[in-house]
Amino acid sequence: MRFETNVKDIVQRTYNVKSFRFPRPPELSYRPGQFMFITISSGGMKMTKHFTISSSPTERGFIEFTKKLTGHEFSNALDALKVGDWAEIDAPYGSFTFEGEHEKVGMLSGGIGITPLRSICRYCTDMRLRASIVLLYGNRTEADIVFRKELEEMQEQNRGLKVVFTLDEPSEGWTGLRGRINVEMLKGEIPDYLERVFYTCGPPSMVEVMVELLRDLKVPEKQIIKEHFTGY
Repeated sequence: MRFETNVKDIVQRTYNVKSFRFPRPPELSYRPGQFMFITISSGGMKMTKHFTISSSPTERGFIEFTKKLTGHEFSNALDALKVGDWAEIDAPYGSFTFEGEHEKVGMLSGGIGITPLRSICRYCTDMRLRASIVLLYGNRTEADIVFRKELEEMQEQNRGLKVVFTLDEPSEGWTGLRGRINVEMLKGEIPDYLERVFYTCGPPSMVEVMVELLRDLKVPEKQIIKEHFTGY
């Protein structure tokens, strides 16, 4: 459905990532992992771009997308948004979704590519689904981890969810994994990988590396679901 709306809230997630929330019409339904088109006004001109819906269908008071602010034209227009500003939403779209149809799931993500997986993990936690989910989430530094506190809290609430962070440039005090997601890391954290359906999302180059990694491990193509993020 397409509807006009106004910014309800803006949440600072990290030093360069914000979530933008809008009132959710009661008649709007979507599946965790889908995306929407958002139109905003900047300098008298309308600009449109698509973003993953980072909120979960279980969060009925708002619909949200989350964006890394890159300094490009649309990012700057978003950064200038204030509560109450006009917007138009067209949603939902996409098939990168999960609602409990697989018993075992693996998730491989990096950076802002976490947004659809946040939606899925929130949904599974709120719905108390029995699916077993292992999320491997890579970032450059601790400061770049989006939704860190929430993912850690969901892991405590959901016995079926395991969240593993890995950093390219960890601080001396970092006790988690180090380096980019690789075969050894995946085998160590997800030893039953051949039994799982994998969802991978992030920048196209990262997604392709993850797909090749899974292929090297002989994970069947039918067990690999991918989503490319552009416009970083």
